[in-house]
Amino acid sequence: MVSSSENKRKQPSSKTTPNKKSVKSAQPDTAFERVIVPQRSEAKSDKQESSDMDQDSEIETTRVGEQEATAVEDVAVASDEENTAANVEFHGFRNANHKQTSSMLPIAPKVPKTAAEQSETSRLIVVLEAASLETYKVGKSKDAKYQLLNCDDHQGILARMGRDISESRPDITHQCLLTLLDSPLNKTGRLQVYIHTTGDVLIEISPQVRIPRTFKRFSGLMVQLLHKMSIRSVDGHDKLLKVIKNPVSQYLPPDAVKMTFSYDAPTVHLQTWMRRKLKPNQSIVVAIGALAHGNDNFADAYVDEKIGISEYPLSASVACGKLTCALEDMWGIL
Repeated sequence: MVSSSENKRKQPSSKTTPNKKSVKSAQPDTAFERVIVPQRSEAKSDKQESSDMDQDSEIETTRVGEQEATAVEDVAVASDEENTAANVEFHGFRNANHKQTSSMLPIAPKVPKTAAEQSETSRLIVVLEAASLETYKVGKSKDAKYQLLNCDDHQGILARMGRDISESRPDITHQCLLTLLDSPLNKTGRLQVYIHTTGDVLIEISPQVRIPRTFKRFSGLMVQLLHKMSIRSVDGHDKLLKVIKNPVSQYLPPDAVKMTFSYDAPTVHLQTWMRRKLKPNQSIVVAIGALAHGNDNFADAYVDEKIGISEYPLSASVACGKLTCALEDMWGIL
């Protein structure tokens, strides 16, 4: 049996201890409400909202100002481009020889022959000065042939003659002729080349001649020219190479700009210099030394000015290439 005291102890505990389900139902759902309902403290105040609006307006104003500045810069750049375009001469480039060049056949340049045609056409006249073109009979037999002296094949002969091997460089003349005669400027018939050798022999090169690609064949051609005084074409009508009388100044246009390249002269931008110097339909005469090294006094008798075209020493072939490219850009030749 259970005593009354124990019953008394159990009764109050049963009354005071509530059921778990009732406890859960009695508690309000404050946690869920706090999550979905923002409190006033978490929301922005009116002052903060007004400051944010002010910042947004400032950002928009800055963006508008940047857009206006960019538009002003674009207008300034466009105006500068228009002013530059007004001062630069443009050419309507068109390949008039497309039907002929598509077959890769060489085109003979049309050379101005009469005095009127030469005066109405601006041309480039190149004089290769101090060219080492000298023949020598190698051997003592009856079958011995003349050869073009060069530093590669005739070092013993040059040593017996007491000459420096750097003085026999006919390959420089060969390289310059390939660069000049292969240029688009020569294809248009606006290039004339003369060679003045160290032996005071003056040679006129026709723009229609095709210089041999290899130095060995070029040497044989020069030996034949120096002995026969001329080289005719296959049909025999035109003289492609011929020895003419000195001096070279009698074959130069009287009103042409005459100058030479010199490493010691002030360096200029070649195309800009020629644009300022040349007049419409005016020709230019350029003397280029076809030698390995030496003084630049080979053309003092007929040139008026000396200029430098690079801050570095250039070979004669590179100087010829820079010259033809500059004039092709000026005269609209592709």
